[in-house]
Amino acid sequence: MQKARDAGAVSARIVDAREELCRDFAFPVLQWQARYEQIYLLGTSIARPLISKACLGVAREVGADAYAHGATGKGNDQCRFQLAAEALDPTVQVIAPWRIARFREKFPGRTAMIEYCQERNIPVKATTSKPYSSDENCLHISYEAGRLEDLSVNGVELVEFGMTVSPQQAPDKAEPVTISFESGVPVMVNGTACGPLEVVEKLNAIGGRNGVGRIDMVENRFVGMKSRGVYEAPGMTVLYEAYRTLEQITLDRDLVHFRDRLAP
Repeated sequence: MQKARDAGAVSARIVDAREELCRDFAFPVLQWQARYEQIYLLGTSIARPLISKACLGVAREVGADAYAHGATGKGNDQCRFQLAAEALDPTVQVIAPWRIARFREKFPGRTAMIEYCQERNIPVKATTSKPYSSDENCLHISYEAGRLEDLSVNGVELVEFGMTVSPQQAPDKAEPVTISFESGVPVMVNGTACGPLEVVEKLNAIGGRNGVGRIDMVENRFVGMKSRGVYEAPGMTVLYEAYRTLEQITLDRDLVHFRDRLAP
């Protein structure tokens, strides 16, 4: 909130949509066992429509008629934000600075934007020494750009992870964990009933301290280019494996194969 005020915002609001993200987005995607290009657990992509929904809800309350986002002009997020916003409100005006020529001329890259923020005491995570970007929510953290675009760089060594320890630093003994499901929805962790967010948070802690859930991949973007991303999603990685085991017990072969053909 202070950052918004310092940047000149007339008003600001924090909307806690974490429970909805886990219940209505992450868990249905989990039931599909959906992984982008068979690896990535979609922690960023499924959050964007919910962010648009929350922002447009506030916009209606305050009488705003435009929706602005800071997604770059070469990434997937610009499509996610815009398509979701226009689907929810076809009349909304979408403002995307990275697609505006005069903005790109003033800020040709991340280094220029970092310098601008430093000059005006606007706190940002990125630095000129580690100019990769990160996106964080309760499901995962993603890292991309900067030195990560150099494939000779070891991504998992470069990134300062926020949710997981490395497998080398994890304990040398197994930590048992029990997850209970009802109608395919996780409802208990180690015998304790939990809401969707609490399930994810508990498994984030368990998976994170055991070095679970890191990936480093080169993916195909919606806009037609390749991008390297490093991700950590400890809780969802544990859930995906638990749900896969549940499916092995309960679903027949033809149903699983049919689901896999339909899954994103």
